[in-house]
Amino acid sequence: MCFKKIISKAILVFLMTAGVAYAKVEKTFAMIKPDAVKTKVAGKIISMIEENDFEITAIKKMTFTKSDAETFYSVHKGKPFFDGLVEFMTSGPIFAIALERDNAIAEWRKLMGATNHLEAAEGTVRKLYATSIRHNAVHGSDAEETAKEELKQIFPDL
Repeated sequence: MCFKKIISKAILVFLMTAGVAYAKVEKTFAMIKPDAVKTKVAGKIISMIEENDFEITAIKKMTFTKSDAETFYSVHKGKPFFDGLVEFMTSGPIFAIALERDNAIAEWRKLMGATNHLEAAEGTVRKLYATSIRHNAVHGSDAEETAKEELKQIFPDL
């Protein structure tokens, strides 16, 4: 084990035994959806991401093919809204973003706001830019495993 890892583990053990809360640096996947790109608020959303201490480790503008969207949202296959979701997600370009920070998954979900923009907290992305449950401006991974899968699908070399 290298010296750097030994020191890191020693600091972590010290913090845990001292009762000090520590944050976990995580990676997560974020997406600015076609509705937000079309209304030209992607730059504002990216600014919100950076202002909330996220590190953007990769970003690309792309358009999903039908096959890409079906794969990405395969967890929803068979649900009544699946075909409409695929149609929406292939309707225009998106920004795919890899994010990193302490507790990235929870912090990005908090910044996004509730799926229903009418229930989203003031100052969240969805409160500011969503227009409906489907046209809700952004997507974010809901768990560590999901983040890994989504990042791998969009950024295979990351």
